[in-house]
Amino acid sequence: MKSSQITRRELLMQASTGLVGWALLKSPLLSYAFPRRTGEVLVPFLDQPPRPPASQANLLDWNYLDSWITPNDKFFRVSHYNMPEVSVADWKLEIVGMVESPLTLTLSDIKERQRQSVISTLECAGNHGFPTFTGAIGTARWSGTALAPILKEAGILEGGIEVVFFGSDEGEEEVRKIKMLQNFARSLSVADAMRPENLLCYEMNGVPLPKGNGFPVRLIIPGWYGIANVKWLKRIEVRDTRYMGRFMARDYVTIREENRDGKSVWMETSVGQAQIKSLAAKVTRVGEKYRIYGAAWGRPIKLVEVRLDNGPWLKATFDLTQEAEHAWKIWHYDWGNPSAGEHTVVSRAVDVHGNIQPRMDDPAITGKRTYWESNGQVVRRIQIN
Repeated sequence: MKSSQITRRELLMQASTGLVGWALLKSPLLSYAFPRRTGEVLVPFLDQPPRPPASQANLLDWNYLDSWITPNDKFFRVSHYNMPEVSVADWKLEIVGMVESPLTLTLSDIKERQRQSVISTLECAGNHGFPTFTGAIGTARWSGTALAPILKEAGILEGGIEVVFFGSDEGEEEVRKIKMLQNFARSLSVADAMRPENLLCYEMNGVPLPKGNGFPVRLIIPGWYGIANVKWLKRIEVRDTRYMGRFMARDYVTIREENRDGKSVWMETSVGQAQIKSLAAKVTRVGEKYRIYGAAWGRPIKLVEVRLDNGPWLKATFDLTQEAEHAWKIWHYDWGNPSAGEHTVVSRAVDVHGNIQPRMDDPAITGKRTYWESNGQVVRRIQIN
């Protein structure tokens, strides 16, 4: 098997075969996230989170990110049950339930279908939900075959409203004193499942999926939090009722208190589509000239603004001509020669529909009682000497 570390040369050579988003790769520079200036020195934030424990070793360290595409060996991994051992020879994908023609596909069957690729940023729904969990995010070129044609071939019967995706990983659950062995599973409405960019993915950055990222086949749902992108996929089942497993109805549920005419109304919603978000990732200097670098993601981004020490919002510059709809955009702001002392830096993203990343004191954030979907503006502190 090839190394999971994709080289710049390989990235460019493979660009010609991608069907979604790879037309933008016209220069070697475009595979790099933060173009470095000669003599650049990192100026660390005062609020840099502590190093993650060994179990979270693949969390992104924003200080050292230098690639728009995250190498496979540096891509974060989150799992909820066991890490399954899946044999390609024995692996099969079933498409069953409320369908006219149930299907059973091998990996070879899937690879014989039309190949499709998408560049997509994948973020854990708990990213930034608590202080030490800040790097559960990465961007990759995912390749496989489109999900929608396979569902059409199976033929969803009238009354089928939910498509449930089951992984090979499993664990014991207990509900109302009933213990049961369950596979990890998430569901989508039929309309969401039929989006043309959704993939049955078998390659990540041009090589087979790493074991920790879902080998041999996983689901990729661009624009949705990582929890929806089921790994180690083994069964797709169309149902006529809502699926209410642990990771749809009991865990990965955002609980929010909302004010309605002066009264509190509690809402519980299943984590789904990614929220608009940005982050001031790092600051560097060359001599006395400082630059702030950052990223924005979650929704198609129109612009990013930076605020220094509670001053006016200032427009940041996108570093690359990035046209991949579901990938993060990298930006920078030239700070010039700031005064000595402690400063605050915060960014906000604005999507193509005019929605603005909320402040931490916005009711949408303050009313939230769970750490999922934490997309408030992150204020960073830095000392200039």
